[in-house]
Amino acid sequence: MTVRVLAFDDLDPRTAYDVWRLRQQVFVVEQHSPYPDLDGRDREPATRHLLLERDGELVGYARVLDDGDWARIGRVLVARHARGQGLADELVRTALELTGDREVRLDAQTGLGDWYASYGFVPTGPAFDDAGVMHIPMARSASRDSPEG
Repeated sequence: MTVRVLAFDDLDPRTAYDVWRLRQQVFVVEQHSPYPDLDGRDREPATRHLLLERDGELVGYARVLDDGDWARIGRVLVARHARGQGLADELVRTALELTGDREVRLDAQTGLGDWYASYGFVPTGPAFDDAGVMHIPMARSASRDSPEG
């Protein structure tokens, strides 16, 4: 298992297709959440795409965005057939390593709030509906000693 970290211009067409297909499968099809996945942020120069691959297959994904004073982690997912094996932990640890000592924000699906809290994230506001899926805004303060809190 490996996590590759790539900028948009480093995504070859087949890899980009696999990323967008997996994001569509998980968020739009499985979670019944029709939302504008292709939001323009994938192409930003500072965006990093984290591709979790096992035996040559893309089984997980996350992206790290630069929101100015803080970093943002989003689109964290693992393919249905690969869930329950701790693979999302690899993605989050890698994402936190990329953010360094910056504050990190994310919008967690409400059922995953406790899991993100294990990485030092705390709720920063009320839950909200994002395209039919409830989320809670969370943040992790800057200058943490380790990616695992």
